[in-house]
Amino acid sequence: MKKVDFNQVLNEYNEILPKGVFLTTKSDGEVNTMTMGWGTAGFIWNQNILMAPVRKSRHTHQLIEGSDYFTVSVPLNGQLKKELQFCGTKSGRDYNKIEELDLELGEVEESEVPIIKGNDLHFICKIKYQQDMLKENLDQDILEKNYPDKDMHTFYYGEVVAVYKEE
Repeated sequence: MKKVDFNQVLNEYNEILPKGVFLTTKSDGEVNTMTMGWGTAGFIWNQNILMAPVRKSRHTHQLIEGSDYFTVSVPLNGQLKKELQFCGTKSGRDYNKIEELDLELGEVEESEVPIIKGNDLHFICKIKYQQDMLKENLDQDILEKNYPDKDMHTFYYGEVVAVYKEE
């Protein structure tokens, strides 16, 4: 793996994100990954930032609350479709997704949270801010369409401390 500049891969990330990427976190020795299909990437507070939305009902929410980092692993070439589908529909409460899917974890020097090997890009993110969504502040159309059960997201803003590209 080699380190690359955030701005060099930003367009590729934004193009692939709606198709699914792996959001991984770790707390108290437990690693969990989930599929993330939307978020934002940009420049806030003079830092490169990825914003990762996680519903409060998700097992990942419980884990990310106990962590200072998350990683985002991105399959640029259509690989790992079955794994993304599984991670987007199965809970880490019920399955050890890493073992079930035989995913290979990779260590990085910046964080204890691993990456999911076999992806093309990996963002290592240090959580700088988090914000729970407030349904009363959300446009009614979005609330009705996307949150019929009022299962709101928490937004995690992570400073991108490193980006790796698998060779």
